[in-house]
Amino acid sequence: MRIIGGMAAGRIINVPKGYDVRPTPDKVRQAVFNSLGDRVSGARILDLFSGSGALGLECLSRGAASVLSIEKANRHATMIRQNAQDAGLPLENYQLRVQDVFLALGQLAETHSQFDLILADPPFGEKNVGRRSTSMSQRLLDDDKLPKLITTEGLFVLGHTKRDTLEIPQTWEELKVMKHGDSIMNFLRRRDLSV
Repeated sequence: MRIIGGMAAGRIINVPKGYDVRPTPDKVRQAVFNSLGDRVSGARILDLFSGSGALGLECLSRGAASVLSIEKANRHATMIRQNAQDAGLPLENYQLRVQDVFLALGQLAETHSQFDLILADPPFGEKNVGRRSTSMSQRLLDDDKLPKLITTEGLFVLGHTKRDTLEIPQTWEELKVMKHGDSIMNFLRRRDLSV
């Protein structure tokens, strides 16, 4: 895997071995960042379920003002730190928290933190024919703290597998859906429910 664009374009990203990390493929990342365009530059980014760190490091390479990555596994976090250092990225703009994503969302909401762009490509859920999804992606959509963390004009980009049909709550407005192989990326914004 490589960083696709920005100051560290072409730098290799090492990925933890084993089946517990499924990095966002280069082609999917390229399509996502092509769609985001200039939105990343100068933005405050929250990268959830960081895994290899590919999404957050891509943002940093493309001029994000700040990136906060959340990854639960110590082993993966160690590799993300190494990837960031090896890529020669501005680490003063990068923060990595080693903790559960849903615990982090609660803490960030308590401090009234807000982000211009939230990226999440969690582990894929099971096929959910005839039942509501129980995947991490659905849990993120259902989380009542997540919408509080996004600015009015902010975007939430959420990945999941095509066999995992998500139910989009009223809180979110779906702007775009990108399909690539088994991956689907949903582009959402917080819906203003006060109107």
